[in-house]
Amino acid sequence: MAKNSTNVRTQLTRLALRATARVLGTVAPRQAGRWAEGLFRTPRRTSPSRTARAVLEQGQQRFVDLCGEQVAVWSWGEGPRVLLVHGWSGYGGQLTAFVAPLVEAGFSVVTFDAPAHGVSSGRYSSLPEMARVIRAVAQATGGPHAIVAHSLGAAASALAMREGMAVERAVFLAPPTDPRKAVAFFSRELALPARAVEAMVERLEERVGPLEDYVVPDFAPSLRVPVRIFHDARDEEVRVEAGEAIARAWPGATLVRTQGLGHYRILYTPAVLSEAVGFIAESRPRNAWPRVAGPTLELVRSQPRV
Repeated sequence: MAKNSTNVRTQLTRLALRATARVLGTVAPRQAGRWAEGLFRTPRRTSPSRTARAVLEQGQQRFVDLCGEQVAVWSWGEGPRVLLVHGWSGYGGQLTAFVAPLVEAGFSVVTFDAPAHGVSSGRYSSLPEMARVIRAVAQATGGPHAIVAHSLGAAASALAMREGMAVERAVFLAPPTDPRKAVAFFSRELALPARAVEAMVERLEERVGPLEDYVVPDFAPSLRVPVRIFHDARDEEVRVEAGEAIARAWPGATLVRTQGLGHYRILYTPAVLSEAVGFIAESRPRNAWPRVAGPTLELVRSQPRV
């Protein structure tokens, strides 16, 4: 009953937003664009699952003043640091399935709620703003040896690397390629008239710069960090073609296609965890703790096409 009630409220909210977009976009497209741009930069606050909450409670939590916001940060273990990065409307606890295997393999782990996400302060966010806070968290926690990032967090992590964040290894889970596609999808879902879409994009680019500057495959050739990309063939939120495009463009990248995991189960499936942690452990410093062996991965592996 509760789930059905939530679905009904979600549908009613969607219908109300579409009605507002249609009316306002017709009579006042610039005002509609301003309204839609704010909505586009407003993520949903998602509450941690019971499992994620249990892992977060075992970590050391603190709030750090970064990028003008109070950012919630958690840490576990000792050793070379691995930074976990959630996606849009996510929270740091979504990647806590990685904590135990990474700590057992001799790493320390840090995760955080980006501004306007989870329990961190803030109302708005965007791809470049997430990239800035990733770099800020990395610097505040001593610099990561490796990074594991999901969805928009992966694109933001790639941008953070372009802007100077140094890591030895990166693991991307369901990474998107192009923020312009997100804008197009958002506009279609909102049924926003064309003139209002133009006004929204104009306002957004005044704030963050040209969206074409954030297309990951365009700048991936300049990144020399070894990366392992996991993407499910039936991901309905970020299509597998995005992961394939990034893998083709990124020197030395390896793409692993999964089956039946979608956009979120990929975050806690044992075979993915084992493969990702093993990939990171291959680069551990000599004085790090010994690696703990995991189960054999049974996924379809694909090297990027040249």
